[in-house]
Parts: sequence; C-alpha cells; structure tokens
Amino acid sequence: LLSYWIIITPYAKLELNYTNMTDAKRNMNIQYDRRSDQMPPPAKEVKHHPSSVNNLLVQQLLLSTKCKTFLKFLCTDLSSVSPSLAKRLIAELGHGFDETTAPSEVTDKQVTRLVQLLRSVELFKPPDGSCLSPLGEYNLNLGIRKVLEPDLLATARDKPSAYEGHPFIVEAGVSLGGKDVKEGITVVRFANRIPLLFEGGADVATRVAQNKIKWSTYKIDHKRDKIGVFVSIVSTKVPFKGTGKEYIGDDITEIQQSVKRALQDCCRQLRVNLVKKHAMKDSRERKSRLIKYVPDVTRALYGLLDGLRKRKADEKENQKSARQKTDSSSKTRFDESAASDIIEKLNRNEITEALIKKSLIETIESHGATEEELEAAKDGSEKKTKGSRKRGVTDGAPPMYLVPLAHLESSKNDIQHPLFTFRPIQPLQESNKKSQVA
Repeated sequence: LLSYWIIITPYAKLELNYTNMTDAKRNMNIQYDRRSDQMPPPAKEVKHHPSSVNNLLVQQLLLSTKCKTFLKFLCTDLSSVSPSLAKRLIAELGHGFDETTAPSEVTDKQVTRLVQLLRSVELFKPPDGSCLSPLGEYNLNLGIRKVLEPDLLATARDKPSAYEGHPFIVEAGVSLGGKDVKEGITVVRFANRIPLLFEGGADVATRVAQNKIKWSTYKIDHKRDKIGVFVSIVSTKVPFKGTGKEYIGDDITEIQQSVKRALQDCCRQLRVNLVKKHAMKDSRERKSRLIKYVPDVTRALYGLLDGLRKRKADEKENQKSARQKTDSSSKTRFDESAASDIIEKLNRNEITEALIKKSLIETIESHGATEEELEAAKDGSEKKTKGSRKRGVTDGAPPMYLVPLAHLESSKNDIQHPLFTFRPIQPLQESNKKSQVA
C-alpha cells in the first residue's frame, strides 16, 4: 500500500516508523523523499450539469436558489444553459411552467418532468473537466520511476470526457521491467488519486489491459515481459460498483474507451523505443555472424590474389607469353593495368592477409555500428581533416563492393542490398560483340 501512495504522491515526503515492543530487531523505518515540486492543480467548485441532476438535487437547488424566476434559475444555477435554451426548455415543459414562475412554487411532479427533460436533451455542451485535479503525466512518471525503476516507461493522458454529465480524466502509464515486478501484466489502479486495492479482476483498467489491448502489435509479449499498467481516473462522480467502492465497472463505455486510448498511447511510445532496441540487437547479431567468417574470406581472397601473381609470373617465363596473354584476356577479360597494379602491391607487401582481414573487420564494424556510435563518429569526424572525414561515417556507412578484376562498367544488372552491391559478370557473347564493333 505504501508503494502505491509513493507512486500517486511524488510531491510528498512519506515516512513510516514501526516499533515492535517485544522484539527490537523487527523495528522498521521507511522514508521516501519528495521527487517533484509540481503540485496538482486544486479542484474547483462548478455548477451542476443538467444531464447529471436527479429529483432530490433539483429540489435542493430550487429551495436554496436566490433567483426570483424559473428562467433565471435555469440560467444561473445550472451550467451550459443559455437564456435562449432555457426558454426552449420552458416551452417544451408546457402547461404549469412559465418564465416568471417562482422556483419555490414548482411541485414534485413538475420536478420529475423537469429532470426527465434535462436528462433527455442532448443540446447541452459537455463539461470540460477544468474543475478536476489530475496528478499529471510528469508526476505519474516520477512516481513510477521512484518505486519500480523500470527499463522503459511511457505515460499519457486522454482528453477530458464525460458520462451522464460528470466530467472525468484518465491518466495512464505502462512500464517494462523493473524491480520486484513479476512476468505478465500487473495493474495498479487509482480513483481520485486514492489507491484501489481489492476486486482488481473486475475493474475496468484490468479488463481493458487484458482483453482490449493487442500487446503483440506494440512488440510486447504480455506473457513473458514484466508489464506494469497504471491507471488513474479522476471525476466529480467516480462510478464505483458496490457500497465498498473497491472497483470501477467496465459497463460505462465512455470510461472504457478513454482507458483504452490512454493505454494505446503509452504502448505506441514504447513501440518506438522497442523497435530501435530490436534493430540494434539485430545489427549486433548480424555483425557477429559476419565477423565469424572473416578469417575464411580473408584466406580465400588472398589465395585468389596470390594465385593471380603466380600465373602472371609463369607467363613471363613462357616463350609464348604474348599469345597466352591474348588468349587469357579473351577468356577472362582481365584489366591488365588493374591486375599489374595489384601484383605490384602484393610484391611490395602493401596487400597482405592481415591487411585484408583488418579492412573486412572495419567495414563490418562500420555497417554494424549502433545509432549512438554513428552519432559519436559523426560528431568526432567534424573536427578532423578532410582526409580523415572521407573515412568517417558522417554520411552513413560506406558501401562494400566485391568486384572481380574484369571490365564491369555497366550497372544495369546490379543487385542492390543494404550491405553490398553485386554486379554480375556480363556474358562473353555481349563482350565479344562489343570488341568486334570497336
């Protein structure tokens, strides 16, 4: 119970002292300091809405009013009643009612007719909820964080609504994780900032959270995740069920829909963070899988380059190297200048197996960087020179190409992917036609 009070009153300092007269080891002192200086707005006194009155209330208003005429009574002692609307109501009431009738002269039968008319007319403006005193999203957020320390938390307030002329406001919070929270959905309820402890299964907040919210839509597993649902309802008349005032029924559609909208708003906020979190997790897993194959890919690439160097060396020793070179060029379509440049770098040890491995790992790391890492790299790269900026991540991760040593100028057959661009080798027939035309 104390933890519920801490959630709903973060602007107050609470302290509990318990002294056991027989065993001093059982003495207990719990203290919670205030976390907010923002107090909820005080409630305001307002006039009764015509749709919320009953016979007894109208009789009391007629006896206590200071108005001299029935028309003035309708305009002054009730809200949302203009003089023109009051005249229409008197005309609708018909015989026995007049604009100049004294309020004290209205009989019980006339009161019954008046109440029936007021509750059936739909021309009155609904109450705006300015008289209520909700806790506020800021305070609700602080209270939940103080007690549960959740991993993720979202709060929301639905727009003011009304049922039977009584205004109400629903505030809600949804948390994921935290200490002392069990798996599944745990619902904490408040009515006019008072914790509700009993009959939670029949309450509107529990029914909506368990049956009306599709948690999977918001990337939340309602069976395995530790979900905390907090609903606070403030109203001029809370529709409790039973005399014990232990829960609020779900038979009032306006309240049920308002609770659902508030919880859905919280879930949408959480979904944004969860999508980012899952994307970062997938990125880390993808990076780890790619790094696992780096040694094999490095050996394969270096083996291909070393084999190319050996073949070129054998061709130079062969007396028919010129003819073989022509045949080799016609079959593999190697770019001789590019191949020679690669061979020279191999001979000078500018391209080594360790360098290829390092370059592959750097490329994978840049593609697997998280959003925070990319932002940090972007901020740091702005302070570097132009040369270092080219290797940074200011414009996103650099594209990774696996290009063979051949003439592949055409890009019409490219296969695009977020991590690479695959450009397939063109058919030999097309290449031969181009050479014949040239």
